[in-house]
Amino acid sequence: MDSQDLTHRCINTIRALSADQPQAANSGHPGAPMGMAPMAHLLWTEFLKFNPSNPRWVNRDRFVLSNGHACALLYSMLHLTGYDVAIDDLKKFRKVGSKTPGHPESFETPGVEVTTGPLGQGLSNAVGMAIAERHLAARYNKEGFPIINNHVYVFCGDGCLQEGVTSEASSVAGHLGLGNLIVLYDDNLITIDGETDLSFTEDVKLRYQSYGWHVQEVADGNNDLEAIKRAIEEAKKVTDKPSIIKVRTTIGFGSKKEGTEGVHGSPLGEEDLANVKTKLGLDPAQKFQVPEEVRKFYSQFAAKGEELQKQWEELFEAYAQKHPELAAEFRRRMSGDLPDGWEDVLPLNKPGGAEEATRKSSGVCLNKLAELLPEIVGGSADLNPSTLTYLTCSKDFQKATPEGRNIRFGVREHGMSAICNGLAAYGGFIPFGATFLNFIGYALGAVTLSALSHLQVFYIMTHDSIGLGEDGPTHQPVEKFVVCRTTPNLQFIRPADVTETAAAYIAAIKKKQGPTVFALSRQNLPPLKGSSVEGALKGAYTIQEAEGEKPDIIFVATGSEVSIAVQAADSIKDKKVRVVSMPSWELFEAQSHEYKQSVFLPGVPVISIERARKDSQRADKVSLSLAVPVAKPGDGAAGSTLGWDRYAHASIGVDRFGLSGPYKDVYKALGVTAEHLVEKAHIVLEHYASNPVPVLLRPAAFTKF
Repeated sequence: MDSQDLTHRCINTIRALSADQPQAANSGHPGAPMGMAPMAHLLWTEFLKFNPSNPRWVNRDRFVLSNGHACALLYSMLHLTGYDVAIDDLKKFRKVGSKTPGHPESFETPGVEVTTGPLGQGLSNAVGMAIAERHLAARYNKEGFPIINNHVYVFCGDGCLQEGVTSEASSVAGHLGLGNLIVLYDDNLITIDGETDLSFTEDVKLRYQSYGWHVQEVADGNNDLEAIKRAIEEAKKVTDKPSIIKVRTTIGFGSKKEGTEGVHGSPLGEEDLANVKTKLGLDPAQKFQVPEEVRKFYSQFAAKGEELQKQWEELFEAYAQKHPELAAEFRRRMSGDLPDGWEDVLPLNKPGGAEEATRKSSGVCLNKLAELLPEIVGGSADLNPSTLTYLTCSKDFQKATPEGRNIRFGVREHGMSAICNGLAAYGGFIPFGATFLNFIGYALGAVTLSALSHLQVFYIMTHDSIGLGEDGPTHQPVEKFVVCRTTPNLQFIRPADVTETAAAYIAAIKKKQGPTVFALSRQNLPPLKGSSVEGALKGAYTIQEAEGEKPDIIFVATGSEVSIAVQAADSIKDKKVRVVSMPSWELFEAQSHEYKQSVFLPGVPVISIERARKDSQRADKVSLSLAVPVAKPGDGAAGSTLGWDRYAHASIGVDRFGLSGPYKDVYKALGVTAEHLVEKAHIVLEHYASNPVPVLLRPAAFTKF
């Protein structure tokens, strides 16, 4: 068999495997993989630098399947080229516990770089990966030692390019001149609803040229392999611009439904699948077939990958001899280790210290850590003066200065977050993105994928409540606390002062398998006498104890409300009040049941106070809601503050969107004051004087099944 015939045999095998998987699962997307098979074969065999025996080799090229629904293609390539993805794994496509889930998951499948599925996220992640490569190369490469010189390749479809996050990230990539980024756009003219011209008629080439990209087009991606190859070769030569190659393909190539939406998201059916295999020169009766000559051809890439890594390791050892300090730093970063004593650089409260906004405390913490940890890289969505997140120890990351660690994301919250995911996925980075907490809503698609993918990203969210004042309700978060707290594997921390902010950074640094959202105040807050790093790291702790053996009531608060709770407790002279600071529900839930009960004593009523809340929007005042409701004049709308009923018998929170005005006036207008808390405390005490105090905290065995 000559090389051309073997190439077509390989491509047709990919097409068949990619159609077999959805057929076996009775769900999935065969169309795009069948159309993109020629691109995949060429990329893996002619260009991609990889080692299947070590999918995490640091200088590998990165491949991102942005149109994640086409994952049968990726799984086929991983299997054929020697990754730990067996033919039995392909047969378990979309089955619980398999290595081949319905969309690629980086933590499930060796060789999958990032979790994709929500369209556009992958291309945006790839921008972060390209930034990562450029930055590491600028910091560590020395003459004769190109230890980092990989490319980032992306497959994407029409849907990816329609998503707003892609526009944001592509604009950033063009501005930064990321010549190590090459995107192959599967232009198959079909969406789920039908032909793309139902909703997508823009000139993609002109659009990307305006972003500053190098743009090429391949007219026949089904058959003209040389044109695809030439385009990729040309893209690699363009080092000062990212490249996009528009490749015209036929969705579902070979199927009776080819070129239609009918082949996008449904299996072909047994009859059509058999006919396709016959057209492709394969046995129509055989499932998951890989002809011997095809398997033999692809088997060579395992040895090639081993040799590539061996050559790189020899280069790195020589580099380490000549540049030992840089080599040691590089190894430490890539292994995820931290230097000894890193926690000691963080600031703590000073006796008699001045009031300070936690956003300012955060800026100090971030900069102290950045001086010690070069892996900290990031920026804000055009809000550095407000979020206080500029790294003064470095410069901007720009086209001419890739060694810089301050990324100018512009007003692109979603793109910022997706790019941070790419930085984290690349390895050797602790990326951060900053904006106002209310605008995390723009970024939630990427934030969710941070959590799902176990990516360590810092989301530094300032202006965290009605306390931001004059900007008003459009900028004041209401439901965002709830969204963050209910997202699995996302650590949400709302510190009350300098010391708790330091603890938040310690917790975030230690959480290597997921993101942290910092909720930080715009307004100044007093240093709290009882605040503690050790206590804050447990999620909740007694920050001010009542006199006597047992308190009559417990106030629990977060962030800027802790000082209000302390003030209220100090003003109650006839009752013993414990004040608990609870910066993180997630950290608290990780503690033992015994510790939890030592904080929230059984039989003692608890009131929570927190400015941001999601409940009825009708009330004009802060509302009090009891576990056993008590009708009292002026209580506002009844109903438990979402989530707080786990810890508190009564909850105070803002039941509506906020107001525009000086923050102290807003507090007063909405009743978020120590005086109001005292008033409500007396109501709660009166109620529980004649009623049993319900048990809230129960051992996990009683609450989780």
